[in-house]
Amino acid sequence: MDALTLAFPVLAAGFGLGLSLIVAIGAQNAFVLRQGIRREHVLPIVLICALSDAVLILLGISGIGFVIERFPVALTVIRFAGAAFLIGYGLLAARRAFTAGSLEVTPGGERLSLRTAILTVLALTWLNPHVYLDTVLLLGSIANSHGDDRRWLFGVGAVLASVVWFAVLGFGARLLGPLFSKRVSWRILDAAIAVTMLALGIRLLLVP
Repeated sequence: MDALTLAFPVLAAGFGLGLSLIVAIGAQNAFVLRQGIRREHVLPIVLICALSDAVLILLGISGIGFVIERFPVALTVIRFAGAAFLIGYGLLAARRAFTAGSLEVTPGGERLSLRTAILTVLALTWLNPHVYLDTVLLLGSIANSHGDDRRWLFGVGAVLASVVWFAVLGFGARLLGPLFSKRVSWRILDAAIAVTMLALGIRLLLVP
């Protein structure tokens, strides 16, 4: 009981920080939300997001963040590749917002293949330089500040936050189905996704 009492604050701290880093609206969350509403490949998308976060958290706690700090050119390459991908995806979302035929969530509507969905979520996750700064460097540094005996507990808390968030976002999005039975709702969502993606892409280009 004493061990559990001592471990809980560290787990809670990791959970809280992990949640605060991933809840903010971004390209990855916007994609998970859209696919959740459409009920397309939700399980693999949620699993990829959660597992990717777990790997990044593990790398941060293991000390790989110091390697990233010493080789900033890697982040520069990721930044430009990520910006190009986000801008391209944003333009596609903008086109969807102005193309009524691709907006309906019906068997006859335009659907992403499993392969395309997986490649998209992998790109949105791993081509985002901020994930290396936030999850690897920031979270890893804070986890290691808890010492060798508790840093992994902190990491477990952060991983749990990721699993909970993406599960709620992906599978909970279907509750919005009735709202998105109307075409105008999809126009608004895709327009919001387009603005988010384009803004993030341009920001990556302009802000190092």
